[in-house]
Amino acid sequence: MKNTSVSFKKAKTEGVKLTMLTAYDYSTAKMIDECEINGILVGDSLGMVCLGYKDTLSVTMEDMIHHIKAVSRGSKNALIVGDMPFMSYQTSVYDALFNAGRLIKEGGAEAVKLEGGAAVCKQIEAIVNAQIPVMGHIGLTPQSINVFGGFKVQGKDESVAKQLIEDAKKIEAAGAFAIVLECVPAKLAEIITKSISIPTIGIGAGAGCDGQILVYQDMLGMFSNISPKFVKKFAEVGESMKNGFKRYIEEVNNGAFPSQEHTFSIDDKIIDKLY
Repeated sequence: MKNTSVSFKKAKTEGVKLTMLTAYDYSTAKMIDECEINGILVGDSLGMVCLGYKDTLSVTMEDMIHHIKAVSRGSKNALIVGDMPFMSYQTSVYDALFNAGRLIKEGGAEAVKLEGGAAVCKQIEAIVNAQIPVMGHIGLTPQSINVFGGFKVQGKDESVAKQLIEDAKKIEAAGAFAIVLECVPAKLAEIITKSISIPTIGIGAGAGCDGQILVYQDMLGMFSNISPKFVKKFAEVGESMKNGFKRYIEEVNNGAFPSQEHTFSIDDKIIDKLY
């Protein structure tokens, strides 16, 4: 069954947990989609896990469109959400609407995600009015890393906690169909989840959210640059890959690969005629 922004909102009313993972290429998206995930986020996290940037700030619209295209070709049933990169929506409502449209029209996304609370509600409203579903994102918003002074939990003091609750309500009022809560204390995330009618998707925000999302390289042990507390490694694919690479190098060096079973034959009579 095809997942949509409508089915996401329906899941909350029915008490069904939502599952999301990131993906950035065709083959990974295809595998994740075949596992019946609800949504795939083509996140600007690709800047760190795919392109080697120190953060997400250098990611461009062209980067996002390129990767969204690949993911959209690999996924049939998951809702494809494309991240709006840094400075693609903060500058004006017009820019936000124009760039959201590019992610849909050129990339093949089915919804867009943008970071921020009340300050971006005009952008959210305009994008939704253009018939593009919007997912919000509050708490630790990686595009604001220079303001936060690093990747830090948000909402641990009263004023910020109250602001996050209000931001969630305003994002819902602006028309978003869901909100990502990142690095928010679990009890606060639960309060936010109960205070709005649209689903919350948690990443480091506890089990009280309506759904969860992780970067797939993190949960498979493929990305070792950082190791967030909220990540559970469901497999050690990174070590398995490195072992495979090492075996390949060893067998090529000692002549074990390619063996007879991995080569193609030719009639000896033809070979004789070549001399």
